[in-house]
Amino acid sequence: MTDPRSGSATGAESAFAGFGLPGEPGSDEFWAAARTPVSVPADGGGWLTLFLWRGSRAVIDFESWSPPVPLRRWAGTDCWYAEVRMPARLRVTYRLIVGDAAHADPFNPVGAGGDRSIAATPDAPDQPHWPALGSGADVVLPLPRARLRWTSERLGGRRTVRVHPAGGGGPVVLLLDGDDWLHLHPAMTAFDSAVAVGEMPAVTLVFLPAKDRQAEFGCRPELWEAVRDELLPLVAESGVPADPDRLVVAGQSLGGLSALYAALEFPDLVSRVACQSASFWWTPGAMDRADPLGGPVGGAIAARLRRSPDLSRLRCAFDVGEHETRMLPHCELAETLTERAGATVRVSRSASGHDRAGWRHALLRDVAWALA
Repeated sequence: MTDPRSGSATGAESAFAGFGLPGEPGSDEFWAAARTPVSVPADGGGWLTLFLWRGSRAVIDFESWSPPVPLRRWAGTDCWYAEVRMPARLRVTYRLIVGDAAHADPFNPVGAGGDRSIAATPDAPDQPHWPALGSGADVVLPLPRARLRWTSERLGGRRTVRVHPAGGGGPVVLLLDGDDWLHLHPAMTAFDSAVAVGEMPAVTLVFLPAKDRQAEFGCRPELWEAVRDELLPLVAESGVPADPDRLVVAGQSLGGLSALYAALEFPDLVSRVACQSASFWWTPGAMDRADPLGGPVGGAIAARLRRSPDLSRLRCAFDVGEHETRMLPHCELAETLTERAGATVRVSRSASGHDRAGWRHALLRDVAWALA
């Protein structure tokens, strides 16, 4: 991080001129023009990205990519700023923490729920189907009309499952961590857009919320028995057009782990998988270790894949953030072993860390590929 006052600027009027912002920081002219984050090329590669906050002391809280970054105050004004060095090809979710409260960035039109925003370097790939819905507490994402009340005997408890027939409905796409795709990222809108332009067939989205991610997604057969015997029949009875015979399971992190586990243990149910940044480091008890990722490479999934399952019916798309350096060895081994077991495999890397802002880029593409 650098201080713009140490550069070649001739005065406060041009302090942030290199980022395209006119006027003295803190002035009405300055705030009227403020649109951040904005990036300029950094010496030695990557990007220098300016973030602003108007008011009192604040800290930028990035999702998985970087430790928190405190903002600095400009010369006694209400302008707080940070210049953050970012690598090439990065899209990252962040919040501004003021006191005990989290805020979306009011100068950034790309939000993720009410208290998060998304920054992208200029060389990050576009995400054309994901609308910039704004940021702030007043943002409300559209929700599917169909709502199922699922009381599960196998899992216990009740949960609300939303169902949406994109393009009129078709193969079921089971979105794990469904509440995130409802309330943080507008998956319903994005899938509708992709179907409308012919980038994927019509599908029926089933948004499955998790009540206890660690318990449900940790290679647990009860989850998939419940999906097979309880949830899918409930979807079939809902009146929403759906084809469960071409089921795609899409999951991220622990959800990605669970998706591939389902393909291994329930092959008659799951033969199409799209997983991003799957937690292939997982073994029983790994979450209790000081370093969960420090165990055997590939974890329990790699051990299962080494037992030579027949995956010739499986289509599996793998994606992981190119900035997830500690995840890559685990994911690379799982990818290799899955293909060696006979599956049709697609492998890609997203311009992100362990972050849904990057995963959503792969989600549409990989679901479409899985259904090809």
